[in-house]
Amino acid sequence: MITMSKRAPSDAIDRRKHERFLASISVDYTHGDTFLFSYIHDISEMGIFIRSDDPLEIGSELTLRFNDEQGEPLEIEGEVVWINHVREAAHDGTPGMGVQFKNLGAADRERVFNLVKTIAYLREEHYEQNN
Repeated sequence: MITMSKRAPSDAIDRRKHERFLASISVDYTHGDTFLFSYIHDISEMGIFIRSDDPLEIGSELTLRFNDEQGEPLEIEGEVVWINHVREAAHDGTPGMGVQFKNLGAADRERVFNLVKTIAYLREEHYEQNN
């Protein structure tokens, strides 16, 4: 199930090349012998932010499993490239980890692109209906 919201906020020093979109997509991920379940908080063509109160260390390699816009399973390798730890102040953002996709083949890249495009379209449609 794909749910979405407005575009993820960006800060003045946002170095991302690909626009991120807020989403709530279930994701399973493995790191070594550890199997975890969470939600994708936002997504772009090249990575995701996974909501987690206990993010893995930067450099951790993961196998991600989530569904594309057709509901078909997608399995992608990724690497934790940044983390946001749990903090007392609510304004510090959502705790979790930014994961960059690795070794995306053409078919998987297209499936991710189509998923992001679908979320962006749903966002625009939602915005138009509420204004």
